[in-house]
Formats: sequence, structure tokens, C-alpha cells
Amino acid sequence: MSEFIQIHMLASYPPSNLNRDDLGRPKTATVGGTQRIRVSSQSLKRSWRTSEAFSDALKGTIGIRTRDMGVKIKKALVEGRLLSDILEGNESAPSREIVKDEKKASEWAMKISSHFGKIEGGKEKDTDKKGEKSDEKSTKNPLSHKQMVHYSPEEIAGIDELIGRIADGEKISDDDCIRLRSDHKAVDIALFGRMLADNATYNTDAAVQVSHAITVHDTPVEDDYFTAVDDLNQLDDTAGAGHIGEAEFGAGLFYTYICINRDLLIENLQNDTELANQSIKALIRASSMVSPSGKQNSFASRSYASYLLVEKSTEQPRSLAAAFFKPISGKDIYGDAVKNLEGLRDRMDNAYGTSFKQSSRSMNVIDGTGSITDIISFVLES
Repeated sequence: MSEFIQIHMLASYPPSNLNRDDLGRPKTATVGGTQRIRVSSQSLKRSWRTSEAFSDALKGTIGIRTRDMGVKIKKALVEGRLLSDILEGNESAPSREIVKDEKKASEWAMKISSHFGKIEGGKEKDTDKKGEKSDEKSTKNPLSHKQMVHYSPEEIAGIDELIGRIADGEKISDDDCIRLRSDHKAVDIALFGRMLADNATYNTDAAVQVSHAITVHDTPVEDDYFTAVDDLNQLDDTAGAGHIGEAEFGAGLFYTYICINRDLLIENLQNDTELANQSIKALIRASSMVSPSGKQNSFASRSYASYLLVEKSTEQPRSLAAAFFKPISGKDIYGDAVKNLEGLRDRMDNAYGTSFKQSSRSMNVIDGTGSITDIISFVLES
């Protein structure tokens, strides 16, 4: 049976707007009949995946997620530069022959990138916004993918090798492009998965599931009325503000649940157990120490997790979000949240005959018990 690592996390955020909806307001959810502030799992995963805490620990094993690989491939061909330098934004001199025919470069870029999914192409739009026929050309780059594609380091290196062969005058075949699908060890793809509707061959089942974070208590969204003063306003013409604005925010204690399928992670990483352990360690550190970047300049709402409960077992995993179905109220919201989590865990064990409590560790920053080092050691021990 698969071994699951479950992380239950409480993190307190001061006034903030970590994850906005289409109106610029903090995202919300109705739980137990009351409004909670919500941070989406997509926002959380991106903040962890792109953080220095994660990338520095796993350097060389993290991929790139983009729609514009075809655009970058053409750029590498016509400039004679390494694809890796272009993707990383490094200024570099040409290191191979330049493909002077831009049309040919576009054709090669399209041939390679199309093996990872459908591309925009140069087709005209069929209709305009009113549903009428339109001759307007698409403003999207014809070499861009229709959907985001997550490329592994191995696939990027393989593409760069094909670019070098093209620059040397060699013609590459479909089989050469198909070989790009070789096994890879991209940690971010192994953890969070990859789904390409247009080319299922490249799909990878995610070894990690992440919940949307929600506040454990009823949480209103509040308004911040603010003004900005013109530095050159000497009060001779007007004493008014140079700018008036309004921003919305919220604050609260958030619960997040993370489930890691360790066996699937090892399988996704081509049975590299050491790399899987490094990935888990980096994920635990990033998830407990990295905050989403939304409105950070306005609120400086960077927070570490105050409480972690980590379990490992071959039992079927389960969230403990039901501990907060009834919103917590009162003076000790944090203390009550911890009691609710641990109490529900114990009652679940009694009801289902499970033994999560016997295989768990916790860290409580407020009480001064446990540490992130203890948590990681427990998770990684055989």
C-alpha cells in the first residue's frame, strides 16, 4: 500500500489580500454558513514552487511552465544562442550557427513545440465578440501554445540538442521530437503533476494534493480608504490629496491541508528515493515558511506557520477541515483551533479504528514545542 504524508497547518495572517478575485477582493468561501477568507491551492502551490526556499534546495531539477516555448526556440535558432540562456534571461554570445531564414526557423520551432500540445498557429478568428464574421487576425503569437506547458529540465536539454542539430544543417524527424518524451526527474512536475489535454502522453499524476486555505473563524472582508499626498503640493492652490483609493483586505488564522503520496512521488522521479526525500523536505519548508505574494508591498503579510501536525501512514488519508465547520469564536482562537484539530483526529481514530495519532508529530510555535527539524526528521525516517 502507498504511504501517505499528511500535513495539517495553521498560519496566522495580519491584514492582507493574498489571493484576489476578479474584483480585486480577497477570495472567500462559505463554510458552515459563515464567510471565510480563502487562498486558492493554485496560489499556494505557485508561491512555494517559485520560492527561493524551494528552488535553491532543488536546483537543476525544476522545470519551466510557459506557453511560449516555441517563441523561445525560434529565438535560439535565429540568434544562435543556447535555449537555456534565453529561458533564464542570460545575455550570451552566439555559440552555434545562426539560422538566417526566419520562416524556416518558425517552421522548426512549430514542429518541435507542437509535440507538446496544440499551438496557436496563424489562423484567422472565425467571429468577433458579437458572433459576426471577422477578418481580424489573432493577436496571439502563432508559435505559442494554446495552453500552458510544463517543461522538465531534461526536455529543455533535449530541445536544445535538436536546435544544435538544426543549426548544423541536419533535418530532424518526428521520431526525434517524440524522443523528447524520455523519462525525466522534474521535481515540480512530480509533485504537482502535469496535464496536457492536447497530448496525454506527457501527463503526470500529481503526488501532492493541496487544499484551499480557509480561515477557521467567520471573517469579514474590510475596506481600507487611503490617500496619497503629492510631494510638490505646497498648499498654495489646494490642500487636497493627490490620489484617493480604496483597497479590501482581511485577516485571520488559516487552515491548510497537504497530502503527499510518497510512493507515487518516488515513481514519478524514476525511483530516485534520495531526490524524493529532498523534494519532501523542500516542500515542507516552503509550505510552512513562504507566503503568497499578493499585495505584499501594501501589507507586508509574510507569515510562518504557527502549528504543524504531520502524520504518515498507509491508512487512507483524510482532511481535518471538519474541525472548523463550526467557526471558532472567543478570545483564544489559536488555542481552540489546535484543540479542535487534535480532538477531531482522536475522534476519527476512535470511530474508524485508525492510528494516525501513533504515527504523528506536531510543532506548536506559540507553546514552544517541536521544531521544523523534528518534523522533517520524522517524515524522512524509515
